[in-house]
Amino acid sequence: MVRVPVDVYEPPPGTMETYTDVAVPTRDGTVLRVNVHRPVGAGPFPVLLSAHPYGKDNLPTRRRSGYRVSFQYRALRQTDRIRFSSLTGWEAPDPAWWTSQGYAVVNADLRGCGTSDGTGAVLSNQEGQDVFDLVQWAAGQAWSTGQVGMLGVSYLAISQYKAAAFRPPALRAICPWEGFTDAYRDLMRPGGTREIGFLKLWAAGLRKDRLTDDVVAEQRRRPLRDDWWQSLVPDLEQIEVPMLVCASFSDNNLHSRGSFRAFQHAGSTDRFAYTHRSGKWATFYSDDARTAQLAFFDRYLRHRPVPPPPRIRLEVREDRDRVAAVRHEDQWPLARTRWRPLYLADGGRLVDDVPPPGGGTFAVRSAAAAFTWTVPADVELTGPMALHLWLASSDADDVHLVAGVEKWRGNRYVPFEGSYGFGRDRVTTGWQKASLRALDPDRSTPWEPVHTFDRSEPLQPGSVVPVDVPLGPSATLFRAGEDLRLVVGGRWLWPTNPLTGQFPARYERPPAGGCTLHWGGDRPAHLLVPEIPAGGG
Repeated sequence: MVRVPVDVYEPPPGTMETYTDVAVPTRDGTVLRVNVHRPVGAGPFPVLLSAHPYGKDNLPTRRRSGYRVSFQYRALRQTDRIRFSSLTGWEAPDPAWWTSQGYAVVNADLRGCGTSDGTGAVLSNQEGQDVFDLVQWAAGQAWSTGQVGMLGVSYLAISQYKAAAFRPPALRAICPWEGFTDAYRDLMRPGGTREIGFLKLWAAGLRKDRLTDDVVAEQRRRPLRDDWWQSLVPDLEQIEVPMLVCASFSDNNLHSRGSFRAFQHAGSTDRFAYTHRSGKWATFYSDDARTAQLAFFDRYLRHRPVPPPPRIRLEVREDRDRVAAVRHEDQWPLARTRWRPLYLADGGRLVDDVPPPGGGTFAVRSAAAAFTWTVPADVELTGPMALHLWLASSDADDVHLVAGVEKWRGNRYVPFEGSYGFGRDRVTTGWQKASLRALDPDRSTPWEPVHTFDRSEPLQPGSVVPVDVPLGPSATLFRAGEDLRLVVGGRWLWPTNPLTGQFPARYERPPAGGCTLHWGGDRPAHLLVPEIPAGGG
Protein backbone atom coordinates (compact mmCIF):
# COMPACT_ATOMS: atom_id res chain seq x y z
CA MET A 1 0.00 0.00 0.00
CA VAL A 2 2.83 2.44 0.82
CA ARG A 3 5.51 1.49 -1.71
CA VAL A 4 3.80 0.49 -4.95
CA PRO A 5 6.04 -1.98 -6.84
CA VAL A 6 5.59 -0.19 -10.18
CA ASP A 7 8.31 1.71 -12.02
CA VAL A 8 7.08 4.21 -14.60
CA TYR A 9 9.47 5.72 -17.14
CA GLU A 10 9.19 8.49 -19.69
CA PRO A 11 9.65 7.34 -23.30
CA PRO A 12 12.88 8.71 -24.80
CA PRO A 13 12.10 11.88 -26.79
CA GLY A 14 11.85 11.58 -30.53
CA THR A 15 11.22 7.82 -30.56
CA MET A 16 7.51 7.82 -31.42
CA GLU A 17 4.64 9.88 -32.71
CA THR A 18 1.41 10.02 -30.69
CA TYR A 19 -2.03 11.06 -31.94
CA THR A 20 -4.89 11.29 -29.43
CA ASP A 21 -8.65 11.07 -29.87
CA VAL A 22 -8.47 9.98 -33.48
CA ALA A 23 -12.05 9.47 -34.72
CA VAL A 24 -13.04 6.07 -36.12
CA PRO A 25 -16.56 5.74 -37.59
CA THR A 26 -18.31 2.38 -37.20
CA ARG A 27 -20.75 0.78 -39.63
CA ASP A 28 -23.77 2.48 -37.99
CA GLY A 29 -22.10 5.91 -37.92
CA THR A 30 -21.17 5.91 -34.22
CA VAL A 31 -17.74 7.47 -33.74
CA LEU A 32 -15.20 5.68 -31.56
CA ARG A 33 -11.96 7.37 -30.54
CA VAL A 34 -8.50 5.92 -30.30
CA ASN A 35 -4.97 6.93 -29.36
CA VAL A 36 -2.34 5.99 -31.93
CA HIS A 37 1.36 5.55 -31.17
CA ARG A 38 3.71 5.03 -34.12
CA PRO A 39 7.43 4.65 -34.53
CA VAL A 40 9.09 7.71 -36.04
CA GLY A 41 9.08 7.53 -39.83
CA ALA A 42 6.67 6.96 -42.66
CA GLY A 43 6.27 3.26 -42.05
CA PRO A 44 4.22 1.32 -42.80
CA PHE A 45 4.00 -0.63 -39.54
CA PRO A 46 2.09 -3.68 -38.32
CA VAL A 47 -0.56 -2.70 -35.77
CA LEU A 48 -1.37 -3.92 -32.26
CA LEU A 49 -4.88 -2.98 -31.16
CA SER A 50 -6.52 -3.08 -27.74
CA ALA A 51 -10.12 -2.12 -26.93
CA HIS A 52 -11.81 -1.81 -23.54
CA PRO A 53 -14.23 0.17 -21.34
CA TYR A 54 -11.63 1.51 -18.87
CA GLY A 55 -10.62 4.75 -20.60
CA LYS A 56 -7.72 4.89 -23.02
CA ASP A 57 -6.57 8.11 -21.34
CA ASN A 58 -6.39 6.54 -17.88
CA LEU A 59 -2.60 6.74 -17.76
CA PRO A 60 0.00 7.10 -15.00
CA THR A 61 -0.02 10.63 -13.62
CA ARG A 62 3.18 12.52 -12.83
CA ARG A 63 3.41 13.70 -9.23
CA ARG A 64 6.13 15.48 -7.28
CA SER A 65 7.13 12.21 -5.58
CA GLY A 66 6.77 10.04 -8.68
CA TYR A 67 3.91 8.59 -10.69
CA ARG A 68 0.42 7.83 -9.53
CA VAL A 69 -0.72 4.50 -11.06
CA SER A 70 -4.01 2.61 -11.03
CA PHE A 71 -5.22 1.82 -7.51
CA GLN A 72 -5.29 -1.92 -8.20
CA TYR A 73 -1.50 -1.99 -8.12
CA ARG A 74 -1.68 -0.59 -4.59
CA ALA A 75 -4.66 -2.55 -3.26
CA LEU A 76 -3.68 -5.97 -4.59
CA ARG A 77 -0.42 -7.69 -3.75
CA GLN A 78 2.14 -7.91 -6.58
CA THR A 79 4.53 -10.81 -7.09
CA ASP A 80 7.33 -8.71 -8.59
CA ARG A 81 8.16 -5.20 -9.68
CA ILE A 82 6.41 -4.01 -12.83
CA ARG A 83 7.87 -1.57 -15.33
CA PHE A 84 6.15 0.30 -18.16
CA SER A 85 6.06 3.75 -19.73
CA SER A 86 3.86 6.70 -18.81
CA LEU A 87 1.81 6.08 -21.97
CA THR A 88 0.66 2.64 -20.82
CA GLY A 89 -3.08 2.28 -20.22
CA TRP A 90 -4.62 -0.11 -17.72
CA GLU A 91 -3.74 -3.73 -18.66
CA ALA A 92 -2.65 -2.55 -22.11
CA PRO A 93 0.60 -3.07 -24.03
CA ASP A 94 3.30 -0.46 -23.40
CA PRO A 95 3.42 1.79 -26.50
CA ALA A 96 7.00 2.88 -25.83
CA TRP A 97 8.26 -0.71 -25.78
CA TRP A 98 6.25 -1.90 -28.79
CA THR A 99 7.02 1.11 -30.99
CA SER A 100 10.70 0.50 -30.26
CA GLN A 101 10.14 -2.95 -31.80
CA GLY A 102 8.63 -1.43 -34.95
CA TYR A 103 4.90 -1.76 -34.17
CA ALA A 104 2.16 0.84 -34.17
CA VAL A 105 -0.08 0.65 -31.08
CA VAL A 106 -3.76 1.62 -31.09
CA ASN A 107 -5.65 1.92 -27.79
CA ALA A 108 -9.43 2.32 -28.22
CA ASP A 109 -12.33 3.43 -26.06
CA LEU A 110 -15.26 1.11 -26.67
CA ARG A 111 -18.72 2.45 -27.52
CA GLY A 112 -20.14 4.51 -24.66
CA CYS A 113 -16.80 4.60 -22.83
CA GLY A 114 -14.15 7.25 -22.39
CA THR A 115 -14.22 9.71 -25.29
CA SER A 116 -16.14 7.44 -27.69
CA ASP A 117 -19.71 8.22 -28.66
CA GLY A 118 -22.81 6.10 -28.32
CA THR A 119 -24.17 3.75 -25.67
CA GLY A 120 -22.48 0.41 -25.23
CA ALA A 121 -23.15 -3.03 -23.78
CA VAL A 122 -20.24 -4.90 -22.25
CA LEU A 123 -19.44 -8.37 -23.62
CA SER A 124 -22.04 -7.96 -26.37
CA ASN A 125 -22.08 -8.80 -30.08
CA GLN A 126 -22.31 -5.06 -30.76
CA GLU A 127 -18.97 -4.67 -29.03
CA GLY A 128 -17.46 -7.43 -31.18
CA GLN A 129 -18.72 -5.73 -34.35
CA ASP A 130 -17.25 -2.41 -33.20
CA VAL A 131 -13.85 -4.01 -32.68
CA PHE A 132 -14.19 -5.60 -36.14
CA ASP A 133 -14.58 -2.06 -37.52
CA LEU A 134 -11.59 -0.82 -35.51
CA VAL A 135 -9.44 -3.61 -36.95
CA GLN A 136 -10.44 -2.77 -40.52
CA TRP A 137 -9.87 0.95 -39.93
CA ALA A 138 -6.37 0.33 -38.56
CA ALA A 139 -5.55 -1.87 -41.54
CA GLY A 140 -6.59 0.86 -43.99
CA GLN A 141 -4.37 3.65 -42.68
CA ALA A 142 -1.44 4.86 -44.78
CA TRP A 143 1.00 4.14 -41.93
CA SER A 144 -0.27 0.55 -41.55
CA THR A 145 0.93 -2.58 -43.34
CA GLY A 146 -2.65 -3.87 -43.17
CA GLN A 147 -1.55 -6.57 -40.74
CA VAL A 148 -3.41 -6.14 -37.42
CA GLY A 149 -3.03 -8.07 -34.18
CA MET A 150 -4.66 -7.69 -30.78
CA LEU A 151 -3.00 -7.77 -27.36
CA GLY A 152 -4.02 -7.04 -23.78
CA VAL A 153 -5.00 -8.36 -20.36
CA SER A 154 -8.39 -9.26 -18.88
CA TYR A 155 -11.13 -7.25 -20.64
CA LEU A 156 -8.56 -6.37 -23.30
CA ALA A 157 -8.33 -10.14 -23.86
CA ILE A 158 -12.08 -10.78 -23.65
CA SER A 159 -12.81 -8.21 -26.39
CA GLN A 160 -10.48 -10.13 -28.72
CA TYR A 161 -12.60 -13.28 -28.69
CA LYS A 162 -15.83 -11.64 -29.80
CA ALA A 163 -14.08 -9.67 -32.54
CA ALA A 164 -12.06 -12.64 -33.81
CA ALA A 165 -15.21 -14.78 -33.99
CA PHE A 166 -16.63 -12.24 -36.50
CA ARG A 167 -13.46 -12.76 -38.63
CA PRO A 168 -12.31 -9.27 -39.63
CA PRO A 169 -10.30 -9.79 -42.85
CA ALA A 170 -7.33 -7.71 -41.61
CA LEU A 171 -7.00 -9.47 -38.26
CA ARG A 172 -3.94 -11.70 -38.48
CA ALA A 173 -3.34 -12.86 -34.88
CA ILE A 174 -4.55 -12.35 -31.32
CA CYS A 175 -2.86 -12.66 -27.95
CA PRO A 176 -5.58 -12.71 -25.26
CA TRP A 177 -3.69 -12.53 -21.97
CA GLU A 178 -5.97 -14.08 -19.34
CA GLY A 179 -9.56 -13.48 -20.33
CA PHE A 180 -12.71 -15.42 -19.46
CA THR A 181 -14.94 -16.76 -22.23
CA ASP A 182 -18.18 -17.52 -20.37
CA ALA A 183 -19.25 -14.79 -17.95
CA TYR A 184 -21.75 -17.05 -16.15
CA ARG A 185 -19.45 -20.03 -15.60
CA ASP A 186 -16.13 -18.25 -15.13
CA LEU A 187 -16.94 -15.26 -12.89
CA MET A 188 -20.47 -14.15 -12.22
CA ARG A 189 -22.09 -17.46 -11.23
CA PRO A 190 -19.45 -20.21 -11.04
CA GLY A 191 -21.25 -23.46 -10.39
CA GLY A 192 -24.42 -21.37 -10.26
CA THR A 193 -23.25 -19.52 -7.12
CA ARG A 194 -23.54 -15.74 -7.32
CA GLU A 195 -20.27 -13.82 -6.96
CA ILE A 196 -20.83 -10.65 -4.91
CA GLY A 197 -17.34 -9.27 -4.34
CA PHE A 198 -15.19 -8.57 -7.38
CA LEU A 199 -18.20 -8.07 -9.66
CA LYS A 200 -19.49 -5.16 -7.57
CA LEU A 201 -16.10 -3.45 -7.63
CA TRP A 202 -15.78 -4.01 -11.37
CA ALA A 203 -19.27 -2.69 -12.03
CA ALA A 204 -18.58 0.37 -9.87
CA GLY A 205 -15.66 1.17 -12.13
CA LEU A 206 -18.00 1.15 -15.15
CA ARG A 207 -20.50 3.64 -13.71
CA LYS A 208 -18.86 6.49 -15.57
CA ASP A 209 -19.58 4.73 -18.87
CA ARG A 210 -22.81 4.90 -20.86
CA LEU A 211 -24.01 1.29 -20.88
CA THR A 212 -27.38 -0.32 -21.55
CA ASP A 213 -27.07 -3.24 -19.11
CA ASP A 214 -26.52 -3.18 -15.36
CA VAL A 215 -24.45 -6.35 -15.03
CA VAL A 216 -25.00 -6.62 -11.26
CA ALA A 217 -28.79 -6.37 -11.67
CA GLU A 218 -28.78 -8.87 -14.54
CA GLN A 219 -26.64 -11.28 -12.52
CA ARG A 220 -29.01 -11.06 -9.57
CA ARG A 221 -32.18 -11.69 -11.56
CA ARG A 222 -30.83 -14.42 -13.87
CA PRO A 223 -29.87 -17.47 -11.74
CA LEU A 224 -30.02 -19.81 -14.75
CA ARG A 225 -27.77 -19.67 -17.80
CA ASP A 226 -30.48 -18.29 -20.09
CA ASP A 227 -30.34 -16.73 -23.56
CA TRP A 228 -28.93 -13.46 -22.22
CA TRP A 229 -25.96 -15.19 -20.60
CA GLN A 230 -25.40 -17.28 -23.70
CA SER A 231 -25.40 -14.17 -25.89
CA LEU A 232 -22.30 -12.96 -24.05
CA VAL A 233 -20.30 -16.06 -24.99
CA PRO A 234 -18.03 -15.74 -28.05
CA ASP A 235 -18.33 -18.44 -30.69
CA LEU A 236 -14.84 -19.83 -30.19
CA GLU A 237 -15.13 -22.32 -33.04
CA GLN A 238 -15.47 -19.41 -35.48
CA ILE A 239 -12.04 -18.04 -34.54
CA GLU A 240 -9.54 -18.93 -37.25
CA VAL A 241 -6.59 -16.56 -36.70
CA PRO A 242 -3.48 -17.72 -34.84
CA MET A 243 -3.80 -17.37 -31.06
CA LEU A 244 -1.29 -17.11 -28.26
CA VAL A 245 -3.44 -17.52 -25.14
CA CYS A 246 -2.11 -16.82 -21.68
CA ALA A 247 -3.75 -19.52 -19.57
CA SER A 248 -2.90 -18.80 -15.97
CA PHE A 249 -3.20 -21.28 -13.09
CA SER A 250 -3.37 -18.39 -10.61
CA ASP A 251 -6.65 -16.82 -11.70
CA ASN A 252 -9.16 -19.57 -10.92
CA ASN A 253 -11.71 -17.05 -9.62
CA LEU A 254 -11.74 -15.12 -12.85
CA HIS A 255 -9.88 -16.01 -16.07
CA SER A 256 -8.17 -19.41 -15.80
CA ARG A 257 -11.01 -21.67 -16.93
CA GLY A 258 -12.06 -19.43 -19.78
CA SER A 259 -8.51 -19.15 -21.07
CA PHE A 260 -8.06 -22.92 -21.20
CA ARG A 261 -11.49 -23.24 -22.81
CA ALA A 262 -10.41 -20.85 -25.55
CA PHE A 263 -7.23 -22.80 -26.17
CA GLN A 264 -9.12 -26.09 -26.31
CA HIS A 265 -12.12 -25.09 -28.40
CA ALA A 266 -11.09 -22.27 -30.76
CA GLY A 267 -11.17 -23.12 -34.44
CA SER A 268 -7.63 -21.83 -35.01
CA THR A 269 -5.17 -24.32 -36.44
CA ASP A 270 -2.27 -22.33 -35.00
CA ARG A 271 -3.13 -21.92 -31.32
CA PHE A 272 -0.71 -21.85 -28.44
CA ALA A 273 -0.90 -21.55 -24.66
CA TYR A 274 1.49 -19.76 -22.31
CA THR A 275 0.82 -20.98 -18.76
CA HIS A 276 2.15 -19.65 -15.47
CA ARG A 277 1.25 -19.36 -11.79
CA SER A 278 2.53 -15.92 -10.90
CA GLY A 279 0.95 -12.47 -10.86
CA LYS A 280 -1.11 -11.35 -13.82
CA TRP A 281 0.54 -7.99 -14.47
CA ALA A 282 4.04 -8.92 -13.35
CA THR A 283 3.99 -11.73 -15.89
CA PHE A 284 2.43 -9.75 -18.75
CA TYR A 285 5.11 -7.03 -18.59
CA SER A 286 7.98 -9.45 -17.87
CA ASP A 287 10.89 -9.97 -20.25
CA ASP A 288 10.00 -13.64 -20.82
CA ALA A 289 6.37 -12.90 -21.71
CA ARG A 290 7.26 -9.95 -23.96
CA THR A 291 9.80 -12.09 -25.78
CA ALA A 292 7.10 -14.70 -26.43
CA GLN A 293 4.57 -12.05 -27.52
CA LEU A 294 7.06 -10.37 -29.86
CA ALA A 295 8.12 -13.62 -31.51
CA PHE A 296 4.48 -14.57 -32.01
CA PHE A 297 3.55 -11.28 -33.68
CA ASP A 298 6.77 -11.16 -35.71
CA ARG A 299 5.82 -14.55 -37.13
CA TYR A 300 2.19 -13.78 -37.95
CA LEU A 301 2.13 -10.00 -38.58
CA ARG A 302 5.58 -9.51 -40.12
CA HIS A 303 5.86 -13.01 -41.58
CA ARG A 304 9.42 -13.32 -40.39
CA PRO A 305 11.08 -16.76 -40.25
CA VAL A 306 10.43 -17.08 -36.52
CA PRO A 307 9.75 -20.59 -35.17
CA PRO A 308 6.20 -21.11 -33.94
CA PRO A 309 5.67 -20.94 -30.18
CA PRO A 310 5.49 -24.21 -28.28
CA ARG A 311 1.98 -25.60 -28.42
CA ILE A 312 1.91 -25.31 -24.63
CA ARG A 313 4.48 -23.62 -22.45
CA LEU A 314 3.77 -25.51 -19.23
CA GLU A 315 4.90 -24.20 -15.86
CA VAL A 316 4.73 -26.67 -12.95
CA ARG A 317 5.06 -25.38 -9.36
CA GLU A 318 5.95 -26.96 -6.03
CA ASP A 319 4.55 -23.98 -4.15
CA ARG A 320 3.97 -20.27 -4.57
CA ASP A 321 7.65 -19.41 -4.89
CA ARG A 322 9.23 -22.50 -6.46
CA VAL A 323 8.93 -23.53 -10.09
CA ALA A 324 9.53 -27.27 -10.44
CA ALA A 325 9.71 -27.29 -14.25
CA VAL A 326 9.01 -25.31 -17.40
CA ARG A 327 8.62 -27.53 -20.44
CA HIS A 328 6.78 -27.82 -23.74
CA GLU A 329 3.70 -29.99 -24.24
CA ASP A 330 1.39 -30.67 -27.18
CA GLN A 331 -2.10 -31.30 -25.73
CA TRP A 332 -4.41 -30.16 -22.96
CA PRO A 333 -5.13 -32.14 -20.94
CA LEU A 334 -1.83 -33.93 -21.47
CA ALA A 335 -2.31 -37.01 -23.64
CA ARG A 336 -0.37 -39.26 -21.26
CA THR A 337 -2.47 -38.32 -18.22
CA ARG A 338 -3.47 -41.18 -15.92
CA TRP A 339 -6.81 -40.21 -14.45
CA ARG A 340 -6.55 -41.53 -10.90
CA PRO A 341 -9.61 -41.74 -8.63
CA LEU A 342 -9.02 -41.11 -4.94
CA TYR A 343 -12.04 -42.41 -3.02
CA LEU A 344 -13.50 -40.71 0.02
CA ALA A 345 -13.35 -43.03 3.04
CA ASP A 346 -13.96 -43.08 6.78
CA GLY A 347 -11.40 -41.36 8.98
CA GLY A 348 -11.00 -38.44 6.57
CA ARG A 349 -8.97 -40.51 4.12
CA LEU A 350 -8.59 -40.63 0.36
CA VAL A 351 -7.85 -44.20 -0.76
CA ASP A 352 -7.12 -46.08 -3.98
CA ASP A 353 -9.99 -48.58 -3.82
CA VAL A 354 -13.72 -48.18 -3.19
CA PRO A 355 -14.19 -48.48 0.59
CA PRO A 356 -17.16 -49.87 2.55
CA PRO A 357 -20.16 -47.55 2.82
CA GLY A 358 -19.80 -44.57 5.14
CA GLY A 359 -20.76 -40.94 5.53
CA GLY A 360 -20.57 -37.77 7.54
CA THR A 361 -22.43 -34.51 8.09
CA PHE A 362 -21.19 -30.92 8.40
CA ALA A 363 -22.90 -27.57 8.98
CA VAL A 364 -22.67 -25.69 5.70
CA ARG A 365 -22.18 -22.21 7.22
CA SER A 366 -19.61 -23.07 9.87
CA ALA A 367 -17.77 -26.28 9.04
CA ALA A 368 -16.47 -28.51 6.26
CA ALA A 369 -15.37 -32.08 5.60
CA ALA A 370 -11.70 -32.89 4.92
CA PHE A 371 -10.03 -35.93 3.36
CA THR A 372 -6.30 -36.56 3.02
CA TRP A 373 -4.02 -38.59 0.76
CA THR A 374 -0.37 -38.88 1.75
CA VAL A 375 1.62 -39.00 -1.47
CA PRO A 376 3.73 -42.21 -1.52
CA ALA A 377 6.18 -41.01 -4.20
CA ASP A 378 6.83 -37.80 -6.12
CA VAL A 379 3.89 -37.14 -8.43
CA GLU A 380 2.95 -34.35 -10.81
CA LEU A 381 -0.73 -33.47 -11.00
CA THR A 382 -1.33 -31.38 -14.13
CA GLY A 383 -4.75 -30.74 -15.60
CA PRO A 384 -8.30 -30.20 -14.34
CA MET A 385 -9.69 -32.20 -11.43
CA ALA A 386 -13.24 -33.39 -10.81
CA LEU A 387 -15.09 -34.34 -7.64
CA HIS A 388 -17.96 -36.82 -7.72
CA LEU A 389 -20.14 -36.78 -4.59
CA TRP A 390 -23.35 -38.25 -3.21
CA LEU A 391 -25.08 -35.93 -0.78
CA ALA A 392 -28.30 -35.18 1.05
CA SER A 393 -29.70 -32.38 3.21
CA SER A 394 -32.54 -32.86 5.68
CA ASP A 395 -33.14 -29.17 6.40
CA ALA A 396 -32.37 -27.24 3.19
CA ASP A 397 -33.37 -27.58 -0.45
CA ASP A 398 -29.90 -26.68 -1.72
CA VAL A 399 -26.21 -26.87 -0.87
CA HIS A 400 -23.70 -24.41 -2.30
CA LEU A 401 -20.75 -26.76 -2.61
CA VAL A 402 -17.22 -25.40 -2.60
CA ALA A 403 -14.39 -27.90 -2.94
CA GLY A 404 -10.71 -27.08 -2.52
CA VAL A 405 -7.59 -29.17 -3.06
CA GLU A 406 -4.72 -28.20 -0.76
CA LYS A 407 -1.09 -29.17 -0.32
CA TRP A 408 0.37 -29.75 3.16
CA ARG A 409 3.87 -30.51 4.41
CA GLY A 410 3.28 -32.12 7.76
CA ASN A 411 1.27 -29.55 9.73
CA ARG A 412 2.19 -26.68 7.41
CA TYR A 413 -0.16 -25.42 4.73
CA VAL A 414 1.58 -24.81 1.38
CA PRO A 415 0.33 -21.64 -0.36
CA PHE A 416 0.07 -20.83 -4.07
CA GLU A 417 -0.50 -17.66 -6.03
CA GLY A 418 -4.19 -16.94 -6.57
CA SER A 419 -6.63 -14.44 -8.04
CA TYR A 420 -6.54 -10.77 -7.11
CA GLY A 421 -2.99 -10.98 -5.72
CA PHE A 422 -3.92 -13.52 -3.05
CA GLY A 423 -0.74 -15.31 -2.04
CA ARG A 424 -2.26 -18.14 0.03
CA ASP A 425 -4.42 -19.85 -2.55
CA ARG A 426 -5.13 -23.58 -2.72
CA VAL A 427 -3.93 -25.82 -5.54
CA THR A 428 -7.38 -25.59 -7.13
CA THR A 429 -11.01 -24.84 -6.27
CA GLY A 430 -14.46 -25.72 -7.58
CA TRP A 431 -18.02 -24.48 -7.03
CA GLN A 432 -21.35 -26.21 -7.60
CA LYS A 433 -24.90 -25.70 -6.43
CA ALA A 434 -26.53 -29.06 -5.79
CA SER A 435 -29.81 -27.80 -7.23
CA LEU A 436 -28.07 -27.07 -10.57
CA ARG A 437 -26.43 -30.50 -10.82
CA ALA A 438 -27.78 -31.47 -14.28
CA LEU A 439 -24.96 -32.31 -16.69
CA ASP A 440 -24.61 -31.74 -20.41
CA PRO A 441 -23.84 -35.30 -21.60
CA ASP A 442 -22.51 -34.14 -24.97
CA ARG A 443 -19.87 -31.84 -23.47
CA SER A 444 -18.96 -33.57 -20.22
CA THR A 445 -16.01 -35.88 -19.61
CA PRO A 446 -15.15 -37.74 -16.39
CA TRP A 447 -12.42 -35.17 -15.68
CA GLU A 448 -14.37 -32.10 -16.79
CA PRO A 449 -18.10 -32.24 -16.00
CA VAL A 450 -20.06 -29.50 -17.78
CA HIS A 451 -23.38 -28.43 -16.27
CA THR A 452 -26.31 -27.05 -18.24
CA PHE A 453 -27.48 -24.56 -15.58
CA ASP A 454 -30.83 -24.54 -17.37
CA ARG A 455 -33.09 -25.87 -14.61
CA SER A 456 -33.25 -26.02 -10.83
CA GLU A 457 -33.78 -29.35 -9.03
CA PRO A 458 -34.16 -28.61 -5.30
CA LEU A 459 -33.08 -31.27 -2.85
CA GLN A 460 -35.85 -33.36 -1.32
CA PRO A 461 -35.72 -34.47 2.34
CA GLY A 462 -34.18 -37.91 2.66
CA SER A 463 -33.09 -38.04 -0.99
CA VAL A 464 -29.44 -38.76 -1.82
CA VAL A 465 -28.32 -37.27 -5.15
CA PRO A 466 -25.07 -37.40 -7.15
CA VAL A 467 -23.32 -34.06 -7.70
CA ASP A 468 -20.25 -33.42 -9.85
CA VAL A 469 -17.94 -30.52 -9.04
CA PRO A 470 -15.39 -29.39 -11.67
CA LEU A 471 -12.17 -27.99 -10.21
CA GLY A 472 -10.02 -25.55 -12.14
CA PRO A 473 -6.78 -26.36 -13.98
CA SER A 474 -3.49 -26.56 -12.13
CA ALA A 475 0.04 -27.95 -12.51
CA THR A 476 1.61 -29.01 -9.22
CA LEU A 477 4.42 -31.28 -8.10
CA PHE A 478 3.76 -33.18 -4.87
CA ARG A 479 6.80 -34.67 -3.14
CA ALA A 480 6.76 -38.04 -1.38
CA GLY A 481 5.35 -37.65 2.12
CA GLU A 482 3.41 -34.47 1.37
CA ASP A 483 -0.37 -34.48 1.78
CA LEU A 484 -3.07 -33.73 -0.73
CA ARG A 485 -6.07 -32.54 1.27
CA LEU A 486 -9.56 -32.27 -0.15
CA VAL A 487 -11.85 -29.83 1.66
CA VAL A 488 -15.59 -29.90 0.94
CA GLY A 489 -17.76 -27.12 2.34
CA GLY A 490 -21.08 -25.41 1.77
CA ARG A 491 -19.72 -21.86 1.57
CA TRP A 492 -16.69 -19.94 0.30
CA LEU A 493 -13.68 -21.40 2.12
CA TRP A 494 -11.87 -18.13 2.87
CA PRO A 495 -12.84 -15.36 5.32
CA THR A 496 -14.12 -12.06 3.93
CA ASN A 497 -11.60 -9.96 5.86
CA PRO A 498 -9.57 -8.09 3.17
CA LEU A 499 -6.38 -8.50 5.22
CA THR A 500 -6.65 -12.27 5.59
CA GLY A 501 -9.12 -13.50 3.01
CA GLN A 502 -9.14 -13.67 -0.75
CA PHE A 503 -10.23 -10.07 -1.24
CA PRO A 504 -12.24 -9.06 -3.18
CA ALA A 505 -13.75 -12.48 -3.99
CA ARG A 506 -17.04 -13.12 -2.17
CA TYR A 507 -20.03 -15.38 -2.81
CA GLU A 508 -23.69 -15.37 -1.82
CA ARG A 509 -24.61 -16.67 1.63
CA PRO A 510 -25.82 -20.29 1.44
CA PRO A 511 -29.03 -21.57 3.03
CA ALA A 512 -28.48 -22.75 6.59
CA GLY A 513 -28.50 -26.44 7.38
CA GLY A 514 -26.42 -29.56 7.29
CA CYS A 515 -24.95 -31.48 4.38
CA THR A 516 -24.50 -35.24 4.60
CA LEU A 517 -21.91 -36.82 2.32
CA HIS A 518 -22.17 -40.51 1.46
CA TRP A 519 -19.26 -42.60 0.20
CA GLY A 520 -18.18 -46.16 -0.49
CA GLY A 521 -20.11 -49.21 -1.62
CA ASP A 522 -22.50 -48.37 -4.44
CA ARG A 523 -21.79 -44.64 -3.92
CA PRO A 524 -18.06 -44.43 -4.78
CA ALA A 525 -17.50 -40.73 -4.13
CA HIS A 526 -14.08 -39.74 -5.41
CA LEU A 527 -11.71 -37.01 -6.48
CA LEU A 528 -10.32 -37.60 -9.97
CA VAL A 529 -6.76 -36.29 -10.25
CA PRO A 530 -4.53 -35.95 -13.36
CA GLU A 531 -1.39 -37.95 -12.63
CA ILE A 532 1.46 -37.38 -15.09
CA PRO A 533 3.89 -40.32 -15.39
CA ALA A 534 7.53 -39.48 -14.68
CA GLY A 535 9.87 -39.32 -17.64
CA GLY A 536 7.13 -38.58 -20.16
CA GLY A 537 5.92 -42.18 -20.40
